[in-house]
Parts: sequence; C-alpha cells; structure tokens
Amino acid sequence: MNEKSYSLTKCFIDKYSIIGIILAGLMLISILIFYPLRVESAEKPPGEKRVDEKFPGIATGILKSARLVKMKGDLLLNTADIEIREPEIRILLKHAPPKLRSELEKSLFFLLEQQVTSKILLHQAESAGFSANGRAGDQAVQDFLSRMVENTVVSEKETRSFYDENKAMVGGMPFEQVKESIGGFLLQQKKQSAIISHIENLGHQLDMRVNAEWTGKQYVLAMDNPVDRARGSGKPTMVEFGAAGCIPCDMMQPILDKLRKKYHDKLNIVFVHVKEQQVLGTRYGIRSIPVQVFFDKTGKEMFRHEGFYPEVKVLEQLLKLGVK
Repeated sequence: MNEKSYSLTKCFIDKYSIIGIILAGLMLISILIFYPLRVESAEKPPGEKRVDEKFPGIATGILKSARLVKMKGDLLLNTADIEIREPEIRILLKHAPPKLRSELEKSLFFLLEQQVTSKILLHQAESAGFSANGRAGDQAVQDFLSRMVENTVVSEKETRSFYDENKAMVGGMPFEQVKESIGGFLLQQKKQSAIISHIENLGHQLDMRVNAEWTGKQYVLAMDNPVDRARGSGKPTMVEFGAAGCIPCDMMQPILDKLRKKYHDKLNIVFVHVKEQQVLGTRYGIRSIPVQVFFDKTGKEMFRHEGFYPEVKVLEQLLKLGVK
C-alpha cells in the first residue's frame, strides 16, 4: 500500500490505546468458555438482582450477570476461587497513568471488572501450560489467547463488502490498494467480536458475587458522563465516538454540526473523543473509530455503525427514532 492510501485508512484501522493497566489480551477472550475453575450454581435466589438488571451499562463483560449481594467490610467481589477487596482496586487506581486517573476515579467498578477478568485469564493461561516463567503475566495470557485464535480468517468477499460500504472513507481509492489494510482490520475485529459474547457467557457460568451497596455508589459516579446524561434526557440521542485527526472522524464533523443546528430541540448530538475518555469508550464497546450509536428517547440503543456514515444514512436512522 502506498503512503497516500495508508494515510487515508490508518485512523480507522489502527487501534488507539485503551488503558495501560488493562491486559491487551482482554480483546481476545474467546477461550474463556473453557475456564477450568470451580463452577458453582449461578442461579440467583428469588428477589436477588444481577448487575445488569439493576445497574444497566456499568458492567462491560464478565460482571454483567454477577449477583448483587450484601457484603461486609471492604469485600467487593468473591467467587469460588477469587476474592477482591477495595484496597486492591485502590492500588490499581494509584498506579494508573496520571492522565487517566481522574476518569478512573469515577469508574472503580470498571477496574474491578478488569481485575477479576485478568485473574481468570492468567489462571487459564497457566493451566494450559503458558507459564509466565519470569515474564509478565499479561504476556503469557496474550501468547495463550493468540494461539487460540490463530486460525481466524477473513474472506476476500468480506473485505470487498466492507470496501463497497466505505468507499468514501478511503477517498474512492481502488480496492487493490486498500484491501490488505481492510483485511487486517476485519481480521482483528472478527477476533475481538468473538470474544465479547464468550466472556459474557463465562459470567453466566461462574457464580460471581459483588458488593451491592458499593456497586450502587459506583453506578451514580459512572453514569455522570455526557453519553449517559443525554440518554436520560428523554430525547433521542446520536453519539459519535471518534478522535481528532482521524480522517473519517473529521469527515463526520460537518454532518454533526448540521444536525445540531437542524434538530437542536429534538435530538442530542454527543461527540466522545475516545483518547480523552477512554473508559467511556471501552464501556460502550468501541474498538475502532469512528462509531455512531443511536439511542431512542428511553435511552435504549437501537443501532450502531462503524466508519464514515453519510448524512443520508444518518437521517434514515433518525427517522426511525421519530426525529423529523
């Protein structure tokens, strides 16, 4: 691929940094379905709630189906084999990159979820023979997970279909010039997408219990952000997850400005710079940019799209939300 064509596609294909303290292998968790720890009955007693039932949106994966229970002291989570207390999460916060610390202070549940997932992954990697042996544990996990997804492939038909839908994003360049980069992007997306449902399935299989009172307090803090405030406003919302300097993201800005002027009293338009609000981007499952997410007036997600989205297509989605 020549330098010009790469510059037109790189911000859609390159991965931005999410959070340094999170294992890179969290993107590749498809093997978790085979996790060998002791599995207790995950059935919840009558009247007991799960995290995603009472506090929708605060969990991003494994803790969505965790049971909310009353816990004593600083205990935040326990399973048959794992116990995590608040000081452990505070230590993670203390060692987080300074520019992320203020965001993470309102996202301690997010740190809890990453920590328990990391523990499970490391145990799985070691059980499969991927011992750290003096290396960092996250490297052993990455090696293990990479081996498990090494046979994933993307067909030329899939690459061509993506190209046809996103010609504007690559400036109309010939397919042959961009197919390698597009194929690489789609391959990574395929691996990542396979993981998300598997990790949620793991949460259903393991009986995970979290501190109900603490989670309620964290929910209030976590929902204090532009996206969730807009979703709770009673109006439909369109959110653009992107970043400055990303070509397809920059191409979306005139469309967003036009929509703000046209529907200022009918529609929330929110732009989230994912490099400045990394936890929020992760919570909403953003793994590439730009992404447009549409919510109805009750805050329910109705549709999302990755890549440049022409104005005519945006208007079609808004019409479905009742915005005319």
